[in-house]
Amino acid sequence: MPFTANRQFKKAPRMFVAAKDMHYTTSDGRQVLDGTAGLWCVNAGHARPRIVEAIAKQAAELDYAPAFQMGHPKAFELANRIVDIAPQGLDHVLFTNSGSESVETALKVAIAYHRANGEGSRTRLIGRERGYHGVNFGGISVGGIVNNRKMFGTLLSGVDHLPHTHNLSKNAFSRGLPQHGVELADELERIVTLHDASTIAAVIVEPVAGSTGVLIPPPGYLQRLREITSKHGILLIFDEVITGYGRLGTPFAADYFGVTPDIMVTAKGLTNGVVPMGAVLVSAQIHDAFMNGPEHLIEFFHGYTYSGNPIASAAGLATLETYKEEHLFERGNELAPYWEEALHSLKGLPHVIDIRNIGLVGAIELEPIAGQPTKRAFAAFLKAYDAGLLIRTTGDIIALSPPLIIEKAQIDQIVGTLADILKTLE
Repeated sequence: MPFTANRQFKKAPRMFVAAKDMHYTTSDGRQVLDGTAGLWCVNAGHARPRIVEAIAKQAAELDYAPAFQMGHPKAFELANRIVDIAPQGLDHVLFTNSGSESVETALKVAIAYHRANGEGSRTRLIGRERGYHGVNFGGISVGGIVNNRKMFGTLLSGVDHLPHTHNLSKNAFSRGLPQHGVELADELERIVTLHDASTIAAVIVEPVAGSTGVLIPPPGYLQRLREITSKHGILLIFDEVITGYGRLGTPFAADYFGVTPDIMVTAKGLTNGVVPMGAVLVSAQIHDAFMNGPEHLIEFFHGYTYSGNPIASAAGLATLETYKEEHLFERGNELAPYWEEALHSLKGLPHVIDIRNIGLVGAIELEPIAGQPTKRAFAAFLKAYDAGLLIRTTGDIIALSPPLIIEKAQIDQIVGTLADILKTLE
């Protein structure tokens, strides 16, 4: 099982057998409130009728169409709908099947783009410490999670890393954006000086790092990265697999922070997690760089058997329509202040050393047990499940990202359950 303590799980399996709106049903018939939107992906809630109906209809009409040299209308329709809500200038889409594949695609696009422009020496990639960009070789190379990297050898060559911005001593219990750390963006200038801009293809960061515990950038940080990359002709890639499709109360984090990258990586909320799908958005400048030479030749040798799959495309269209009809992006923005107040009410409880929030994302960082990192948070995860609440833990951090349909009473339930659990942890 992926990212699972397999031996522990098989001794006491936790099995979901059904889901509806804000709740899972367990194999023993209990209701579990979904505090994590599945794995950051079920932004519209579970088993939503429009999405279910669209999948069934599409499966009966056109179940699969070849992705190479053939097309089908819904993939193009979905691409246009994504562009409609994307930041201005990101107007071409490459479909994938996951966030990991979206990252690999973005990195390949970046390197190939520079080669198409006659700058084939630009092959170096810059990631960030504590970054998570999926689990393929490119993603773990630019990623910065030790346990994801250490077992797999040397990974890609020509990769460097920016420092992360997490600073407990200066920013603990910040509400929204932390105030300290914007100067860390200037580390990119040092890296550029070390390697020379002529060798660097792209910088990839999550606007908000989700899987390593909701690490939120200080004001001006992403703007500074944009300035430095533009100055040196380096592409800026935003990994919005988690932050995309309403998680911050805006369509994308790029909108929230007012910074437009050259390439944007998305997945998860695109189809509400129902059918695997990812989408990589690029600017016209990047797209057009490949559109040269004889028209009968393939411009970009990349793609997947299931790129733009008809059923996934139908799910994506229905998901975007559900977001629009129910004003879920706006709902996330409206609930964010209530969410913030509720989370920060946990300050002062045993072992809580930090609380972070942005949009409908939150993190509660716990003091690790000496010599037993992750054990305290995992104990909280198990207690929460037994109490009818699904949370996510990463290290000794509890991460929360509920579906955007959540009610205030359910926010109170999440926080109340966690308060009771925190008081019992060793």
